[in-house]
Amino acid sequence: QVQLVESGGGSVQAGGSLRLSCTISGNFWLMGWFRQAPGKDREFVATITRGGNTKYRDSLKGRFTISKDGTNSIIALQMDSLTPEDTAVYYCVARPTTLASMRAYFHAGNYPHWGQGTQVTVSS
Repeated sequence: QVQLVESGGGSVQAGGSLRLSCTISGNFWLMGWFRQAPGKDREFVATITRGGNTKYRDSLKGRFTISKDGTNSIIALQMDSLTPEDTAVYYCVARPTTLASMRAYFHAGNYPHWGQGTQVTVSS
């Protein structure tokens, strides 16, 4: 049974850090994170392949770091220098196969498996 379970969300002041984790049951080629702020569409945050290749939303490079354990059953998202604009529900996502293009990574519909989401709130 496929399960993606996030943890680590919470509230933090601007400039602070949070670390999200996702425990994954199942065998996936690509794992990662999307987020959805109030009144906005879900947006790509970062992904990591089974082999360890990473991809980030351009605006988050340098502040967010995605990682995984050696068994591909836990992924993490280290978020530093947080701003109120990072406030959102963060979702763990996964797909079992490769994607055909670079642009495909950014589309939420290309990820068939989602966690329940964890709230991140950054106050100014």
